[in-house]
Amino acid sequence: MKKIFSKSGEYLLGVKQTDGKDLNTPVQFSSYTVLFVPEGNGVYHADFGSFPFTGPVLLFSTPLQFIHIESAGALKLFMLQFHGDFYCIEYHRAEVSCNGLLFNNIYVAPLVMLSNKEKRVFDHLLNDLAEEFNQESPSEIVLRAYLQLFLAKSSSIKINSIATGEEEPEKDELMEQFRQLLEENYLVLHKPADYARLLAMTPNNLTKRCTRYFRKSPSQLIQERLILEAKKQLHLTRMSIKEIAYSLKFTDEFYFSRVFKKVTKVSPQTFRDQTGISVMADLSK
Repeated sequence: MKKIFSKSGEYLLGVKQTDGKDLNTPVQFSSYTVLFVPEGNGVYHADFGSFPFTGPVLLFSTPLQFIHIESAGALKLFMLQFHGDFYCIEYHRAEVSCNGLLFNNIYVAPLVMLSNKEKRVFDHLLNDLAEEFNQESPSEIVLRAYLQLFLAKSSSIKINSIATGEEEPEKDELMEQFRQLLEENYLVLHKPADYARLLAMTPNNLTKRCTRYFRKSPSQLIQERLILEAKKQLHLTRMSIKEIAYSLKFTDEFYFSRVFKKVTKVSPQTFRDQTGISVMADLSK
């Protein structure tokens, strides 16, 4: 893998080609990860979600998500990884729009399907990245510019596919209401039955329709939404673990840590240590 590191030795950016065998079982990376699959098919698992794909396709994951790929045969993959200290997706939200679209969105499939023409665009971008890495002194400015272009192009294709309905199932208005209710109440309503009651449907029917529409059960979405907010506060603020636990309505920081670790397999402090605190934490003061 071609990599660059900070002066303190922290891994910042890397790109490599792989046959995908290292992704046959669940793994966690401390960096943002993009997998470019030029051809082949399989199922991409990211935390609680399972997403069938056919190449060419881009697959996305956030730091310390559990991901793995099921496929009938070997896949040719290109893995692009970057640390939040190298490229802050929240800071560059206006230019790239990838945060909440490609990353950190529990409702939208974390993949971008590509046409053959779009596939060639990403082939060229990865070649450009590789060529810069091969320079005697690779320029971080140039590498960051290529990465930004890669993410911006991905976001543009994703936005267009959503607008045209290419990647979305036929709209289920009740499930869209569930999405809205979850966004409004995830801090206080933690049981599928609570949402089923608000939607005037049975818990069993909610589970069936939610799993079909979002590819996740209501329980999984409820849990994921709470943990997503915890991750955001750990990365984007300088609040203490105790303050974050309080803001998320936990009775104390120890219960919060247990719940967070049960889902992510790491403690809140370990997550913060590995992902770092974003530059946005100081800009938002």
